[in-house]
Amino acid sequence: METVAAYGSWPSPIDAALAASHDGRPEYLGAVGDELWWTEPRPAEGGRRALVRGTAGGGGAVVLPAPWNVRSRVIEYGGVPWAGAARATGGPLVVFVHFPDQRLYAYEPDGAAGPRPLTPLSATGGGLRWADPRIQLERGEVWCVLEEFTGEGPTDVRRVIAAVPLDGSAAEDRTAVTELSDDRHRFVTGPRLSPDGRRAVWIAWDHPDMPWDATVVMLGQVPVGKGPFAEVRPVVGGDGESVAQADWAPDGSLLFVTDIGGWWEPHRVRPDALGAAASTSLCPGRDEEFGGPLWKIGLQWFHPLDNGLIAVIHGRGTTTLGVLDPATGELTDVAGPWTEWSATLAVRGDRVAGVAAGPHSAYEIVELDTTTGRTRVIGAAHHDPVDPAYYPEPRARTFTGPGGREIHARIHPPRHPERTGPQGELPPYAVWVHGGPTGQAPLVLDLEIAYFTSRGIGVAEVDYGGSTGYGRAYRERLRGQWGIVDVEDCAAVARALAEEGAADPARLAVRGGSAGGWTAAASLTTTGVYACATVKYPILDLLGWATGETHDFESQYLESLVGPLAEVPGRYHDRSPIHHVDRIAAPFLLLQGLDDTICPPAQCERFLDRAAGRGIPHAYLAFEGEGHGFRRADTMIRALEAELSLYAQTFGFARPDVPRLELTR
Repeated sequence: METVAAYGSWPSPIDAALAASHDGRPEYLGAVGDELWWTEPRPAEGGRRALVRGTAGGGGAVVLPAPWNVRSRVIEYGGVPWAGAARATGGPLVVFVHFPDQRLYAYEPDGAAGPRPLTPLSATGGGLRWADPRIQLERGEVWCVLEEFTGEGPTDVRRVIAAVPLDGSAAEDRTAVTELSDDRHRFVTGPRLSPDGRRAVWIAWDHPDMPWDATVVMLGQVPVGKGPFAEVRPVVGGDGESVAQADWAPDGSLLFVTDIGGWWEPHRVRPDALGAAASTSLCPGRDEEFGGPLWKIGLQWFHPLDNGLIAVIHGRGTTTLGVLDPATGELTDVAGPWTEWSATLAVRGDRVAGVAAGPHSAYEIVELDTTTGRTRVIGAAHHDPVDPAYYPEPRARTFTGPGGREIHARIHPPRHPERTGPQGELPPYAVWVHGGPTGQAPLVLDLEIAYFTSRGIGVAEVDYGGSTGYGRAYRERLRGQWGIVDVEDCAAVARALAEEGAADPARLAVRGGSAGGWTAAASLTTTGVYACATVKYPILDLLGWATGETHDFESQYLESLVGPLAEVPGRYHDRSPIHHVDRIAAPFLLLQGLDDTICPPAQCERFLDRAAGRGIPHAYLAFEGEGHGFRRADTMIRALEAELSLYAQTFGFARPDVPRLELTR
């Protein structure tokens, strides 16, 4: 029997500690012989990433105990941090990046010795950094991306593809590392070796482009002995074309995902046609994405199989795993409850493994047998920690924005098995703005969302113009319009929910992190729609961010999002929330990691200086040891409870179960 209680005041078994303990997902799958390995988050262990080895009965065993932390800092967002190889004798060999010192280590988990370093330390710029490794046993090397700082500034950096000896000779000697590519490009991914071992391909791009703007696929000849790649040249990609992934088919064809036709689609170039302009689309005319934004080095949306088929992740808004026959174009999708597949795949014979989640299940490792079409969960299996009746029932919806443009969103109404709101009362809603801004909100179970919906607070995740998953034209709506289109689209969804009687127009909130934090803060200064905001590790000052206050990867991102600084300097001032604090009338919560090199705390501190004494209720929580995005359980608990207290005080309901957030003026 349902009990009537005010929205926001409902009791819930999903507390902040439970939500924090389920934060993150398995990542970076890899096949080591017939075993499947991956990384997993450990929020309760300081937010480290554990390397896990799949077990025969399902599940996994931790390969490296604490404090080993398998995570790369290349381009700050990182990328594939490990590689494994099955040796004929001596058991498996794994090479991984340890987060605190960013060195490469080699480890033989079936041996008696612990990890041994393969690369030296560097005192400049946070050390030598490595990502996307590939073990070449026959050459006694591991190939990977090397990021090397040449000075103390965030943009004093070069990146090349490098070969590191497996014998440890480079552990103290930087000169033992062989650079396989030159540094003609600002950014590179790790190389992919052709089946005959004679050629390698990789992806490269340069400022001011981001990888979803324009990339090029480079081809090089592999030398017989030591030395760099020879006859290096571009083969596909270029201006206005984003290639998200490239790899080789068993027959020596080059496979790649390009958005030259407006959607990321798989293409193929035959071995005898490399260097020719033409390629063949393997899935034309579907208006779906078979790729995504390359925020991390080494992401995978397809994986060739030995039998010539290709495992692909594809979809529009949501994604699924399919098997593509490149000879016929036939695409067979897996059946199951999953609506989102992460950009990581591993193949073992005829079996394909990926990381997938759905509206009622968190991310788990799913294996497809391509010969039978059957799937099974083989790792990180979802278990309901509470009655699923407390989970929201999300709906994918399309709203109409300014000028009649479509806006995609995921709506999570309040849901509780034993509570309902009073007659005539509408629930409060929080508009969640994803980061990026080149990204999207997945339609999956998230206990952080359930933390609010099970208490009677709705959540609307908005894929505003500029989001991925809907083609290049949708993605490019934000070019020159950041701070306008994103703000307008989020406000349009909030207003629509209020107008249709789903949300209380007087109790709307906006929350976001990173680029989403920018949109949340900008919304407070321009829309008048929201009663309060939660702003996490945000960008608040465009000019500061564009002139040395962020890392190299995004240091020229604003050239496309806002416009060339040299041509439109006034735009950088006019759109920055830091210059319009006087327009803010709603309470806000500001959350920041003190080790954040992407959106540094200095921006928050300047913003707070301008807000001081203006009578705006606000709170600032800064966390030692946290970077861009929170990973530690205690941090996430404090942040969630603070956000709930903000809503309770602003929207007028009681939450004695969480510490009261002290708001200053």
